[in-house]
Amino acid sequence: MTLFNRFLIGFLFLSFSCIAQKAPKSAFQVVPLGIKGGIDEKNLSAYLLAPSNTKDFICLDAGTVHAGIEKAVENKVFKIATSDVLRKYIKGYLISHAHLDHVSGLIINSPADSSKTVYATNKCMEMMENHYFNDQTWANFGDAGVGFPLKKYHFQTLTLTEETPITNTTMTVKAFALSHVNPYESNAFLIKNGDNYALYLGDTGPDVVEKSDHLRTLWTAIAPLIQNKQLKGIFIEVSFPNEQPDKFLFGHLTPNYLMKELHTLEELAGKDSLKGFKIIVTHLKPPTTNIIKIKAQLKQVNDLGVQLIYPEQGKKFEL
Repeated sequence: MTLFNRFLIGFLFLSFSCIAQKAPKSAFQVVPLGIKGGIDEKNLSAYLLAPSNTKDFICLDAGTVHAGIEKAVENKVFKIATSDVLRKYIKGYLISHAHLDHVSGLIINSPADSSKTVYATNKCMEMMENHYFNDQTWANFGDAGVGFPLKKYHFQTLTLTEETPITNTTMTVKAFALSHVNPYESNAFLIKNGDNYALYLGDTGPDVVEKSDHLRTLWTAIAPLIQNKQLKGIFIEVSFPNEQPDKFLFGHLTPNYLMKELHTLEELAGKDSLKGFKIIVTHLKPPTTNIIKIKAQLKQVNDLGVQLIYPEQGKKFEL
């Protein structure tokens, strides 16, 4: 072997080593069970999140569960039966608010599910106990509330901004208040695993329309995590295109309003702090023409250079 060839091999080895070292490792895996904001009952808001290389998933909202797991099994994300994914891999549910497009999968699948914890803030938990798991609308599969509690689910009430361990996982969660047609309350969940974080927002309107400071409060709390590159992505809704009048937003975001909120976040976290940052766009409302328009408008107004991710039902991605 010539001296030149040895030099070339050494150079290539060092180059590939540097590339490998710079490639960021994923912290979380995500399996979308439902991605839309309405109409299609087989594809409503629900996202499985787990630390990478584990099967310890928490379900972020639960509008669609069974149909979404079936899609994931079809896509070979999971190599066990749908019923086993439900019973063994899903360790619990984080429910942002009690609207049916965020809880119907939890309710319908409860007879076939295994024992686990359902986490929600007080108002959301009260609505589920009083209106769903109440022995009238549906059997009470919880361990609290009216009727006869079957005690399959442990209903755990979250205190805002208080860190709570997620049972049977290495993750913790902090809940933050959101406004979804003020004064109706939705929630955001900041999930932590080790030094890594992911942020999931339930339905929310922009602060200026909701006459609220909930989003600014949330952005202030997470800005240091963005500065330190600990926050791996934000799940946030965009339900309507820009043409939707404010009075008909019903506590939702448009592309323009999302970008205005992200500008507020960047002001708090520092210039260019969101360049390349992962924004997972959720809750797009049908029809398809609306969804196409929303995506085009988001691309047009993305002056921060964020990485826009559009989840697909049953297809895994990483953060």
